[in-house]
Amino acid sequence: MNTPRVLFTKLISYSALLLLFLALPSFVHAQVKQQTTNVPRPDMSADKGSSSSDDRAPLTTFEEEIKAKRLIKIAEKEHQDNLNRARELSQISQDLKANLKDRSTLDRQDAKRVDRLEKLTRKIRGEAGGEDDDVQISNIPKDVPSIVSQIADNADLLSKDVQKTPRQVVSTSVIDRANVLLQLVKILRGFFQ
Repeated sequence: MNTPRVLFTKLISYSALLLLFLALPSFVHAQVKQQTTNVPRPDMSADKGSSSSDDRAPLTTFEEEIKAKRLIKIAEKEHQDNLNRARELSQISQDLKANLKDRSTLDRQDAKRVDRLEKLTRKIRGEAGGEDDDVQISNIPKDVPSIVSQIADNADLLSKDVQKTPRQVVSTSVIDRANVLLQLVKILRGFFQ
């Protein structure tokens, strides 16, 4: 027979086991919850580009390929924009030269063309990787028509240089030609100020 002592021991054993089975799920749930709160969640602002690249997970091969293709398209578009600037630069300089064929002074419309020409030249030089550089011109023209003629000639040469330069190449001839053109524009501005 079972003595009270054996019965008491069994009761305590069963109670401990029952308590263990009841407490075990809540203990496991607390551990799982603690682990999930420690795992960093993906930040929604990462899609917007506001977080640093160190916080993001490494890109997959597919994502790298998409990113590379997007960068190539952007570079091609910038190159095409630069080619369009070069064509416009050449056209503006030829218009300016044609307008000054019969006269020796610049009017308001010509001044606007000179402003646009200067802006385009600076943008082309910047895209080529160049910066401001004072250039010494050996044969400085003495009158407006001859300066405009030199500007038109240099703008045509710059346009041709830009068009034959591949997009991955930094062209010193483009930079030098742009600096010469900007210096000629500076000289021309001295005549109508």
